[in-house]
Amino acid sequence: MSFPVIGVVGGGQLARMMAPAATALGVRVKVLAEGPDVSATTAAPSTVGDYRDLEALKVFVAEVDVVTFDHEHVPPGHLRALEAAGVNLQPGPEALQYAQDKLLMRQACDRLGLPNPAWAAVSSVAELLAFGDRTGWPVVLKTPRGGYDGKGVRVLRSPEAAESCGDWFELGFEALLAEEMVDFSRELSAQVARSPSGATASYPVVESIQTDGVCDVVTAPAPGLDPGTAHAAQEAAVALAEGLGVTGMLAVELFETPGVGPGFMVNELAMRPHNSGHWSMDGAVTGQFEQHVRAVLDLPLGSTAPLGAYTVMKNYLGGANEDLYAAFPSAMTAFPEAKIHAYGKSVRPGRKIGHVNVTAATPEDLATARAAAEGAAAIISEGPQSGPEAGPDARPGTGARAGSPAADQQEQS
Repeated sequence: MSFPVIGVVGGGQLARMMAPAATALGVRVKVLAEGPDVSATTAAPSTVGDYRDLEALKVFVAEVDVVTFDHEHVPPGHLRALEAAGVNLQPGPEALQYAQDKLLMRQACDRLGLPNPAWAAVSSVAELLAFGDRTGWPVVLKTPRGGYDGKGVRVLRSPEAAESCGDWFELGFEALLAEEMVDFSRELSAQVARSPSGATASYPVVESIQTDGVCDVVTAPAPGLDPGTAHAAQEAAVALAEGLGVTGMLAVELFETPGVGPGFMVNELAMRPHNSGHWSMDGAVTGQFEQHVRAVLDLPLGSTAPLGAYTVMKNYLGGANEDLYAAFPSAMTAFPEAKIHAYGKSVRPGRKIGHVNVTAATPEDLATARAAAEGAAAIISEGPQSGPEAGPDARPGTGARAGSPAADQQEQS
């Protein structure tokens, strides 16, 4: 009896959560970790190595049957060298390049006929100013590679602000990505899994609320979303997965634009499990991490059917409480319906260190489910003294909705 070994490049929380999903299927996971104490090292055997070092990658992949990724930052040349040597990469470099380079991603969306913001590759402040004058201000400026959770993004509200961006044109990129500021009502995410044999499985389109560029609250499915928009968004995700040759999980982050085109525009892509899919761990028949494992091994994909009317996912960040485990009894007592996930990270202010899922059995239970997810997260992040003593009917304020769409036009993990 022989079970395969999955190698995961990157030791973050996504690799950590892949491990138990694989273990449940009898599949082993090994991780190429950035250091000895990163998130995934407590969940799976790990080797410490630099993913930017081709020799370290070669040593690592020699011990596994298929390679997948916790992040998209492995140099494309290294990936092509591994593929040429016969390494089973899921997804492969020809697909991953569209998640690694936002300029290529925009080109691909245009090629596939998917709704895109107006955009341009700009190589100088003069070109940036010309773009803004043509499309109108504000303009969003992004580095094509390396950004996440709002990093590598500037919102430029005037030509004067654009003129201060000369330093960004000295970062070593051939060009930066300039985009029009999209007038959107909220952010959505459409996830699909695709196997090497071409099978796909779509998840419900979700609402994703950002705070300071970081995913805060996800509601699945997105409340009040027009069914036609939801269907078109799922079709767009499948079109990207098939058109770009994606394998494993694909998350397509979207701007909802009611009355404009199909009701959405494409924002970003992630070719791996994604924060907007964490709800599925407790709210769907097949969670995204099990689905990713199935997909990269070319196993039949699982059902994506929801287990309740809604599931709410609330991230918790590093706060006043440094002893997370000590707060678990209070959170679990106050909100026994909450499913708590911790990433094994040290506490640092603003650092994403875990999430809470709560499923609502009926549509009428959505507000209570969200209050429970927020309440449990607050207790863990800030300590038991922050939790509501009245139980799940109390709703601690979280400031979940960012005040400006401009602040939200950023990448999330």
